[in-house]
Amino acid sequence: MEIKFSKADLSKNGVLVFPVAKDLKLSKKLEDIDNLTGGAIKKAIKSGEFSGKKGKFISILGNIDSYDRIILIGTGEDKDLDSEIKIQNFGGSLYGCIEHFKVKKTVFVLEGGIGGFAEDFLAANIAYGIKLKSYHFHKYFTKKQDDKKPVFESIKFSLNASKEAETKYEKLDAIAEGVFHTRDLVSEPSNVVHPESYAEICKDLKSVGVKVEALGEKDLRKLGCESLLAVGQGSAKESHMVIMQWDGLPKSSKEKPIAFVGKGVTFDTGGISLKPSAGMEDMKYDMAGSATVVGLMKALALRKAKVRVVGVVGLVENMPSDNAQRPGDVIGSMSGQTIEVLNTDAEGRLVLADALWYTQDRFNPKFMINLATLTGAIVVALGSLNAGLFSNDDALSEKILEAGKKTEETLWRFPISPIGEGYDKQIDSKIADMQNMGNVKGAGSITAGQFLQRFVNGTPWAHLDIAGMAWNSKSKPLGKEGASGYGVRLLDRLVADHYEV
Repeated sequence: MEIKFSKADLSKNGVLVFPVAKDLKLSKKLEDIDNLTGGAIKKAIKSGEFSGKKGKFISILGNIDSYDRIILIGTGEDKDLDSEIKIQNFGGSLYGCIEHFKVKKTVFVLEGGIGGFAEDFLAANIAYGIKLKSYHFHKYFTKKQDDKKPVFESIKFSLNASKEAETKYEKLDAIAEGVFHTRDLVSEPSNVVHPESYAEICKDLKSVGVKVEALGEKDLRKLGCESLLAVGQGSAKESHMVIMQWDGLPKSSKEKPIAFVGKGVTFDTGGISLKPSAGMEDMKYDMAGSATVVGLMKALALRKAKVRVVGVVGLVENMPSDNAQRPGDVIGSMSGQTIEVLNTDAEGRLVLADALWYTQDRFNPKFMINLATLTGAIVVALGSLNAGLFSNDDALSEKILEAGKKTEETLWRFPISPIGEGYDKQIDSKIADMQNMGNVKGAGSITAGQFLQRFVNGTPWAHLDIAGMAWNSKSKPLGKEGASGYGVRLLDRLVADHYEV
């Protein structure tokens, strides 16, 4: 989709969209156009079909010599657009409005601020909402199904402060590109995105200034990453760990990096502990945590974020075969700790165990945040409204929760040791240092977080269990049904608010 900002000439034929508040007062330009239409706009408003409530809209046709269509969209009261996220959500509504009328090109006319915000800020954030909502994954539709593809091609924002709006939008557009990259990765089938091809896709980030290293199985064996390798040993595809670095600071800076780690199980059959066949196709997005890390790295690089960041993703495929790990196996890890594998479907934590240890050991970061579609138990607890947050650091947790509220990528914090010390004992094994699941029923998400904490080596850390958030089962304000891209906007906001120099 093409998004532009200019002082548009409104005398030309086309489709114009005007924001109208709940008080239903017309702006000067809208008054002028109403006069040209013989009062058609005021008549439509008086009919009661348009209330001015946020997101509600009406289209006016006929008796309009100069325009194909005039669309009014409600902005409600000032309180309805009094934050960035509300303005962005309004942009999502605007996209839905234009899509509803099957309009290809349109001009959105802004005259002054709304809700205390200047018009350039409004235009940039509305445009951001439009772009996020516009995402679609129609790559595999044939020409016979072109009717499924979106019609809406471009929007031009008409406002006086067009240059200022364009400057503000550039940063937001970079974040949107990161979100789209994540959505693309999660949407792809597992025969396209598997550990080997995924590692190559990550290398594409070099084009935007990210340093990328891909470690294969030979490298991982030398490092002692037995835990990660055990998950992928049943697959014909070679497992990888990919390390991405973005450095937006001067070389002279001694600032420690911040680190993001992602679970990248490109398909999860459950291994020998085989999942039920119903719904198994959804396991293509068991790599969503890693996709968020990759999308975040792209967003930070595109907007030239002044921060030093490391992204690490463990890429494996969990398949049953004559070489797959078995329930009851005891494996090692890069940390030197041993793990009894009670269930091969509790595999994501095994991947993250080595990825987390590698990250803290090599980079000594200020903190680590890992993301994973880790447990079904988190969906039982929180559904699809919040991700689970587990952390050994209160200050880091508060910052993440704050960023979640600002972006509406929200989370709920759960207890782990030392607060929940009893949960830690539930993963003690009788024959190894630990087992990969709890020895009592319940609290599966907490014991999974407890397991991960044993591999952070005291580094400030947070684990985001995004199993219920990675895929939208229905349309949301800033995304349609499908891959959500959850976490990119959240973590970009965390970085922008607290860690950029």
